Amino acid sequence: MKNTLEQVTEKKVDELDFTDDRLTILLRHFSNRKWWIKIENDLSKNSIEVYDLPKNIVRCDATTASGYHKPVEGGIFQFGNSKDDPNRPQIKIMTGSLDPLGMPLATDVVSGENADDKLYVPVINRINSVLKKSGVLYVGDCKLSSFDNRIHIKGCKGHYLCPLPNTGETAKKMDGWIEKGILLDKKDNLIRYTVINDKNKEELKAKGYEIKRQQSGFINEKEKKWTERVLIVNSPAYAKQKEKGLEKRLQNAEKKIYALTPARGRGKRQIADESKLITAVESILKKHKVEGFLSYDYKKEVETKTGYVGKGRGSASREQKTTEKIRYQITNVSRNKEKIENEIKKYGWKVYATDVSRKRLGFIDAMKCYRKEYRVERIFNMLKSRLNIAPFFVKRNDQVKGITHFLTLGVRALTLIEYVVRRSLKKDNSKLEGLHLENPKKLTNIPTSKKLLTAFSKITLTIIESKNSVVKHLTPLSQLQINILKRLGLNAVNYTKLEIEQSVNILNE
Repeated sequence: MKNTLEQVTEKKVDELDFTDDRLTILLRHFSNRKWWIKIENDLSKNSIEVYDLPKNIVRCDATTASGYHKPVEGGIFQFGNSKDDPNRPQIKIMTGSLDPLGMPLATDVVSGENADDKLYVPVINRINSVLKKSGVLYVGDCKLSSFDNRIHIKGCKGHYLCPLPNTGETAKKMDGWIEKGILLDKKDNLIRYTVINDKNKEELKAKGYEIKRQQSGFINEKEKKWTERVLIVNSPAYAKQKEKGLEKRLQNAEKKIYALTPARGRGKRQIADESKLITAVESILKKHKVEGFLSYDYKKEVETKTGYVGKGRGSASREQKTTEKIRYQITNVSRNKEKIENEIKKYGWKVYATDVSRKRLGFIDAMKCYRKEYRVERIFNMLKSRLNIAPFFVKRNDQVKGITHFLTLGVRALTLIEYVVRRSLKKDNSKLEGLHLENPKKLTNIPTSKKLLTAFSKITLTIIESKNSVVKHLTPLSQLQINILKRLGLNAVNYTKLEIEQSVNILNE
């Protein structure tokens, strides 16, 4: 590796160049926001120009990365909403990536308690300065859909496509939109998005309709008006997933309600207060979000026992007393089928907003575009699973920011390698053979960067040094490796430059 780096960089490389001290210095430089933005912008501009990358769609999203750090005031590790590990403090990483390759154009690292919706504007501004193009479509999740973000994108002469959260005005209108959608579906008047699945059968992916509404806001104290398309979409797969979730919640709630009143026995605590029973049941219904879907019956059981007052044997003249043991018993838990059916009818419906014209992005095209949101998620997958960003083994804020920025350079390389090879294969309608060791004959036109790099893992450079000579031998390239280099636009002949033979014939001397 040392020899290879020297040949590629044309600089002397020493082992001390890769110590932790050197890394710390590098990370400190990379943590400087002013310097990092310039590095990132220059890399993005050069990559787009050199590899002729498309720049019509940008996907924005945020993720979190946890660490075993102690939160301190002003520190970058803070507790916040997390899908990874809510019990550990985290940082938040916001990125904007170029579609379809998924290469990050701009990355911001902030403390973990920050809300996502406020992080889009700085990233969008930086991306605009790189692309310098109007009409760029920004795609993101519901946090992008805040009105401030949408009007900012309009001010940047861009477009947006994002789902609307079921809150505020959207929540008020949602029932009406769904009812209209159900009615149109009965008349077979919904737009249908279908694909041919692996079984060569038509599969419905989504169906829906759209409406238009006028929006307006102020940009630099000037009023801006535009037409917004609202897409009301039903996804059968999403509806089925929601229905399964409801069934699971109903079953769990039923089981827990029955468990409140076990049969009498040792260690079986009984409920003797009616209000406590009702409170416990309502708490279960609320926890599992099934209020109104389940009803229950219970009865009061009274066990009467007569005994003598005080100790000793009884007699006909001895005073007696009667005691009662009260317990409440759940006798039946039933489902409100009508309400459940009405709830299920609402499942699978989502609302999306976009200002792109139907000519550029029709209803079905808009759905296809948003469903490729996984491309930006792959950036986070690379950071977490391939580049092992977490847990962090650095402590200071500048080190955390620096290492995150540094690793995004690796993501750039991985995504660029993958995209360029796939584009080349698509252009020639070709496939690569030999990438899958478990099935050497398998062909693929969508190779991953991991597979492409693994194909070069068996190459070795042997260096034999003696007093009077240095002999270097490099493993010859296979046909697969030559093909990959060709797809990357690299000349395989340059590979042989890594092998420089400098032998001295002692006998001739």
